[in-house]
Amino acid sequence: MSKRDFYEVLGVSREADEKALKSAYRKMAMQYHPDRNPGDADAETRFKEVNEAYDTLKDGQKRAAYDRFGHAAFENGGFGGGGGAGAHDFSSTMSDIFEEFFGMGGGRRSGGRERGADLRYNLDITLEDAFSGKTVEIEVPTSTTCDTCSGSGAKPGTSPTTCRTCGGAGRVRAAQGFFTLERTCPSCQGRGQVISDPCESCGGAGRKTQDRTLSVNIPAGIEDGTRIRLAGEGEAGVRGGPAGDLYIFLTIKPHDLFQRDGADLYCRVPISMSTATLGGQFDVPTVQGSTSRVKVPEGTQTGKQFRLRGKGMPVMRSSQHGDMYIQVTVETPTNLTRRQRELLAEFETESSGENHPESAGFFSKVKDFIDNLGA
Repeated sequence: MSKRDFYEVLGVSREADEKALKSAYRKMAMQYHPDRNPGDADAETRFKEVNEAYDTLKDGQKRAAYDRFGHAAFENGGFGGGGGAGAHDFSSTMSDIFEEFFGMGGGRRSGGRERGADLRYNLDITLEDAFSGKTVEIEVPTSTTCDTCSGSGAKPGTSPTTCRTCGGAGRVRAAQGFFTLERTCPSCQGRGQVISDPCESCGGAGRKTQDRTLSVNIPAGIEDGTRIRLAGEGEAGVRGGPAGDLYIFLTIKPHDLFQRDGADLYCRVPISMSTATLGGQFDVPTVQGSTSRVKVPEGTQTGKQFRLRGKGMPVMRSSQHGDMYIQVTVETPTNLTRRQRELLAEFETESSGENHPESAGFFSKVKDFIDNLGA
């Protein structure tokens, strides 16, 4: 039975580059793989054919010989001996493809030393703390390097030995049909070393759990949701490996008086009807602990804002500050005495549109609207 053209087998043109060849090979190899087609002799034949074609065309010298002489280039012991193209390279070819395709590769581990996990700590602070900045001490339960064995996991006076199963690689290879698959070494769990006499303090882990007290610097002007990274303050590494990092996630507690928007602060202040009508002044607190005086002009309405420059939050890594905005709300009096009611009734009787320009303007628009509906 004559062999099919290798380009036809892979379904590519003769001008196909290396990338196109590899892509076509992956697709065909997965399609005709024996594990996907159990008991299908035709699929197994196609699978072998696909591998032979790719093994020839992926090699520059073999491909040049094939393009010139066809299948005759590999017959009668030509081009490096008999056995067909790729007979001795099939295992390495599939190993390369599967390592890239499935991520089954893996480098040698350095004595089983693994980096420790990163840790998260949630820290609540006040708005005043965010304004002035401070240093906070926190207690973090975490794994630390074992003092007894210095993180090696072995009993003092002994040391880990190279794993005999994998030779220190941490991974072993096993042949399964046409494939050579790589997996984590079952003897050392991928560490490349075994401990025959483990440390009594840590049980061979090289680390133990304990509480640590750390100082965290909170810079002035820090914002809600900021993440602070403390390098190397996370969980200790396995058997002397590098420690992970500790991440501090900050939350600023809600304040009774102020709302924050970036570097600006907002404060809502209720004022009496007489102060709003006649004018006056009041003192408002600032986040730094002092007070500032706000002057209210005559006829101030609800929602009026007053700006206090530089009385907001500091801007991180600068000398600037935001502003504070005071929004007034005119409070309607309650629990009036008889005399107060009489005075208000008298005022209402004698008042005109000039005293209430906003309401007079609104009801004038209402009248026009109704008149237009009836027209």
